[in-house]
Amino acid sequence: MGEDVPAYRRVLLKLSGEALMGRASFGLDLQVIQTLAQELAQVHRYGVELGLVVGGGNIFRGLAGVAQGFDRARADYMGMLATVINSLALEDVLKAQGVPACTMSALEVRDVVEPFMRERALEYLTQGRVVIFAAGTGNPYFTTDTAATLRALEIGAEVLFKATKVDGVYSADPLQDPQAQKFDFLTYDEVLARGLKVMDLTAISLAKENQLPVLVFNMQIPGNILKAIKGEKVGTLVGGERK
Repeated sequence: MGEDVPAYRRVLLKLSGEALMGRASFGLDLQVIQTLAQELAQVHRYGVELGLVVGGGNIFRGLAGVAQGFDRARADYMGMLATVINSLALEDVLKAQGVPACTMSALEVRDVVEPFMRERALEYLTQGRVVIFAAGTGNPYFTTDTAATLRALEIGAEVLFKATKVDGVYSADPLQDPQAQKFDFLTYDEVLARGLKVMDLTAISLAKENQLPVLVFNMQIPGNILKAIKGEKVGTLVGGERK
């Protein structure tokens, strides 16, 4: 494949909220977001249609709220609103990089952000806008992994990128087990059978049912997002049968 030819036409990129806080213990690190936006600007220049889903764990995580005594549904709604904050921050920095971007929320916050509508999202993507999908699925009890998988399917993405702090999927936590094995490829069934923490079971089952490839890689290594877009070997690919 030529150096300047992307391997994918349309991609959904899932980012964790924690990735946006850098080395801090809470909130947003503007330098981290600016660096990420610069990489996404490179991807945009390649003509790739890009959707984003951002978590909210740097501000509020629903399950952590439950552990503190919050009602589960209310805690999940609080987590969804945290993703709106992250999405708006990322949108603003992308625009500063000259990248047309817009945020669409599964929860209605009309004075702040446009509500999610699939047909309009598709229109924005074909116009060359980066579309940031906020507020998860809009429903409690679902993770942003599931939301990312759902949105990827709704927009017809060819692949779901899950950008993390590790360079792929391992047989065990590599920080705790030096013998942990890194996988270059896994089938959906292998992920489910081994109980590997790629995504939650709902998300990976949804990806399997619809044959949506999932690429897990380290977003903290400069250039990795662009390498993934070009189809270069990076991270762990989760897909159908082994060839």
